Amino acid sequence: MLHEPAPQTAKDPAFGFKRRLGVILFAVYGAVYAGFVVINLVRPALMGALALGGLNLAVVYGLGLIVFALLLALVYNAACTRREKKS
Repeated sequence: MLHEPAPQTAKDPAFGFKRRLGVILFAVYGAVYAGFVVINLVRPALMGALALGGLNLAVVYGLGLIVFALLLALVYNAACTRREKKS
């Protein structure tokens, strides 16, 4: 297999935007996740309550966290792609 040299990369003009957006989205996700942890610490019995479709709150909240993380990743990708094309 033929391996070519790695292409030279230049400074990314969208780096500051990407970093700032990443930190903001991380903080948003962290706050939502902290809510999950706080509920488990303060009122653990609440996690056993039925929430949606016969599933308890722990399962619904946990799956919601996974879906929310994927949505945030899509938002981050779309915003960074748009900024890179603008630069």
